Amino acid sequence: MTKIGFIGAGNMGSALAKATSLIENTELYIYDKDEAKANALAKELSATAATNEKIAEICDFIFMAVKPNIIKAAAGEISDILKGRENYAVVSMAAGVSILSLEGAFPNSPIIRIMPNTPVAIGRGMTLFCKNDKVNDALAGEFVRIMGKSGEIDELPEKLIDAASAVSGCGPAFVYMFIEALADGGVECGLPRDKALAYAAETLIGAAETLKASGKHPGELKDAVCSPGGSTIAGVHALEAGAFRATAQEAVVAAYKKTLTLAK
Repeated sequence: MTKIGFIGAGNMGSALAKATSLIENTELYIYDKDEAKANALAKELSATAATNEKIAEICDFIFMAVKPNIIKAAAGEISDILKGRENYAVVSMAAGVSILSLEGAFPNSPIIRIMPNTPVAIGRGMTLFCKNDKVNDALAGEFVRIMGKSGEIDELPEKLIDAASAVSGCGPAFVYMFIEALADGGVECGLPRDKALAYAAETLIGAAETLKASGKHPGELKDAVCSPGGSTIAGVHALEAGAFRATAQEAVVAAYKKTLTLAK
């Protein structure tokens, strides 16, 4: 039975806890300084509310779901407990906090650094990860297993984690804004709000699935929708006039640059 502990029950920690709670042969433990929040999440997921010390003592995977600026303080509360342990891994989702920095906070610990996004809560997330050399193949394999209900998971070099997270980690917020904007346009044209939101959301889902299934470049798929002299190309013109693609690109770059400052 694999024991999974979450230190921190905020939005991201809760989302991942919900995903991992669906995995067979696991036990889930939740800690948060806000006891009411931890108890509520534990009840929802049929998990156990526990202290951070208890999680450090017994859990095979210890998810540090805390803000980057308090990761070292949180580590200080449990690092001595971990010194006498084997066959565990610390899993950090603190944006901008490198493995080297985590190794300083958790000396001699196997460390997995992840950057998930909030859709992991419904099994449609994108999680990026890298690990230090103390994570053996068995630990890595079990980590991938317990993340199996969260969505897609991809290992990549740490030097790319922050850039990738600016796309997949921050991207849902940008997508929600686009859905809202599409719906607003529909409402302006006379659609009821609920229908405009539903149509916009399903359109994005369908377009994304088409892109993945076809393997085609998004520009090619866009061109296929644009009939000569038609409505779609007129809309594309309006988006280009508003610097749509440049603004989206700038949003990713701005998120990336901010991430680099978070651990300082």
